[in-house]
Amino acid sequence: MSFLAKNYHRPLPAIVRKYFANGSEHVDIWPEDRLKAYQAEALRRILMHAYERNGFYREKFQAAGVVPARLSLPDDLARIPLTTKDEIRGKPWLLLSVPRQAVSQIHVSTGTTGGEEIYIPHTWEDLHVNNMSPAMRLLIPVGESDVVINALPHEMSSSGLAFHRTFQKSYGAMVVPMGKGGYYSTPERTLRASVDLGATVLITTPSYAVLLAEVAQRMDIDLGALPLRFMWLTGEGCSPALRDRIEKLWGHPAYFYYGSLEAGPIGIECSARNGYHMAGGHVHVEVVDPTTGEAVAPGEIGEVVVTELTRMASPLIRYRTGDIGYVEKSRCSCGVTLDRLILRGRAGDQVRIGEKTYGPYYLEQFLLEIPDVGNWYQFLPQGDQLLIRLEANHGSEDRDRLARAIASRFEFSTGIKATVEFVDSIPRTGGKTIRVIQPAA
Repeated sequence: MSFLAKNYHRPLPAIVRKYFANGSEHVDIWPEDRLKAYQAEALRRILMHAYERNGFYREKFQAAGVVPARLSLPDDLARIPLTTKDEIRGKPWLLLSVPRQAVSQIHVSTGTTGGEEIYIPHTWEDLHVNNMSPAMRLLIPVGESDVVINALPHEMSSSGLAFHRTFQKSYGAMVVPMGKGGYYSTPERTLRASVDLGATVLITTPSYAVLLAEVAQRMDIDLGALPLRFMWLTGEGCSPALRDRIEKLWGHPAYFYYGSLEAGPIGIECSARNGYHMAGGHVHVEVVDPTTGEAVAPGEIGEVVVTELTRMASPLIRYRTGDIGYVEKSRCSCGVTLDRLILRGRAGDQVRIGEKTYGPYYLEQFLLEIPDVGNWYQFLPQGDQLLIRLEANHGSEDRDRLARAIASRFEFSTGIKATVEFVDSIPRTGGKTIRVIQPAA
């Protein structure tokens, strides 16, 4: 029997058969007690697997006096030590918890620190069974009639390929892998394919959506004439003000999608636009004090910590994402029963002015609410002041007046003393756009 034949006929894991069979696979509408039962069982399954199959985790657990079989989950999860990016950088097999020959695919981080990559191995089941089961019909309203333009990276990172599999296998959509920059995947070709194929859904990053709109204007393409039902923005932070601008440029609604290479899907915004509904079928989310690592109360801001529930090749247990936010437990008008996560930026991107720290999305909101400010800018913290480097919108001729308006708005609204530097062009790249330029150490 061939390799593919053997894999396609492998029995489904017991937890998949138990919780996602008989029409109950749409986890975004589960009652709370069903979700809690599933997450407790999924946590125990992944913790036992890591304890038995991975020396890195076994040593961490034993040093903390933790035996997974004796934990009451999820209440006792906090007894397990946190996992950090620095622990796994440059160590491709550290998290491996299956035989190496069982690995079907490895994704690699697109950003590096000191040249050290993060590697995330997957088995065939991880890719095509485990991660596909927790479907979310309300949060991912994609179907067989959709043409999805996937303008995310398909090299190295998991983003492009992960969405490709999800939209095709779980939702039956037609997916066009256009990528995000590169030798073949130019903005011009992405736009031409969107027109020729009648795209109904677009997924890309906020900055690339702006870049595509700029190129569309040069190509004389009316984006509003596309049959897009909506857009997803992911891979970068984005304030409501920038989202508003993207929607005006495209003439179509845009929603946020939050995930990472290490953890996969973490949260998805619904039509109510009031935070990310946490992907409870895929991950268990905690919010902790960034300094102490202790859990914070619901509604209190802290660092987002994620345990991945579906991946067996490289378990991710209590992983510090570096993202800052808080959890809201109130019900949502959209009908989704999953709690919401409100993000406030990344810990490394926080803007420190004097003794105070500000979230970059918070500052972006104040900046982009000013109509004459262009879509491209950079924040450069400088001691007790903030330098804002930006492009002015076309037709904004009185730059002195605009600079005074920006400085006045920032000081009045935030207490920040800001200076403004106008440039003809902020660099556009196919990678993640850097909005905060931190001072040299």
